[in-house]
Amino acid sequence: MSALFSPIRLGQLELANRIIIPPMCMYSAQDGCATSWHTMHYGNLAQSGAGLLILEATAVEARGRISAHDLGLWNDAQVDALRPVLQHIRTYSPMPVCIQLAHAGRKASSKRPWEGGGALPASDPLAWPTISASAQPFMPTDPAPQAATLQDIADITQAFVDAAVRAHQLGLDAIELHAAHGYLLHQFLSPLSNQRTDAYGGSLEGRMRLTLEVLEAVRAALPQGFPIGVRISATDWVNGGWDIEQSQVLAHQLADRGCAFLHVSSGALSPAQQIPIGPGYQVPLAHALKDSLGGRMPVIAVGLITEAQQAEAILQAGQADAIGVARAMLYNPRWPWEAARQLGAQVTAAAQYLRCEPHGAKDLLHSKQAS
Repeated sequence: MSALFSPIRLGQLELANRIIIPPMCMYSAQDGCATSWHTMHYGNLAQSGAGLLILEATAVEARGRISAHDLGLWNDAQVDALRPVLQHIRTYSPMPVCIQLAHAGRKASSKRPWEGGGALPASDPLAWPTISASAQPFMPTDPAPQAATLQDIADITQAFVDAAVRAHQLGLDAIELHAAHGYLLHQFLSPLSNQRTDAYGGSLEGRMRLTLEVLEAVRAALPQGFPIGVRISATDWVNGGWDIEQSQVLAHQLADRGCAFLHVSSGALSPAQQIPIGPGYQVPLAHALKDSLGGRMPVIAVGLITEAQQAEAILQAGQADAIGVARAMLYNPRWPWEAARQLGAQVTAAAQYLRCEPHGAKDLLHSKQAS
């Protein structure tokens, strides 16, 4: 049996296979509200046959958006806008849906990638003041963020809780907390961006404190057993920064607090990073964390995993428990169909597609309408 197409549990949530669609920012919301783009985009991905769909980084407060066009979940209007997107998905797909809750910290107030990316100048009418662990900008030419006060930290933690409660009320199946890619929780974790001397800085224990407190607070606000995972950058790829050894300590601390899964990325905290880009370049990081955890929670590997046999080999070798397929899924939203064909497995497809199945695909696709 294919490892990629075997079931897996993330906490109490059972997935039909181990293909994960990771969060990918669309920068297409209006005042944090989902639009028709999201209905089209996520409806398409929900027909892919993957085991889990994770919605894009969704800001827990307006200040925490990467751009002015980010999805948000800090008010009821945003709940009302996202609800029909989920209803449309569930009418035609049984795929579980997770949401990534995020705060961009000092990397907020940015232009969209196709508008050049990078921080908006302070004079831009769309710009807003940002916040971070310390008053250090991401790029030397960026506006400096405000160093978070203890009250700011308490308010941001509560914002994560409030957004998580809204996500649960929407009927989402899981939550992923974004502590990667140089955003706020990662900014507190890394000694390169956290120069604090209070309880939220200095030692590894201090730098981990906010991420662990956010997980604990969200965990306490939701029903027991509801799956909450965490996305981390396992290394900054900069000497003296956050690294795999610190990530291993964090992983065990997260597991102690009931984290349901660990989604392993890397980098994006410092422009000084030196990343050895190549196929599966982050898999060794996932492998190191999986070995350290010893089965305490599933580990998702991601990063230039583009081929079915490549994904299968990673799982067969015990390097990860599940595989995130991101940009390859945008290029080919039926990636799992092709992977199933190659690996002799089966995926779920809508009945509307079954009548058009290609010759020889009868054993590849089966129909399962959402209840």
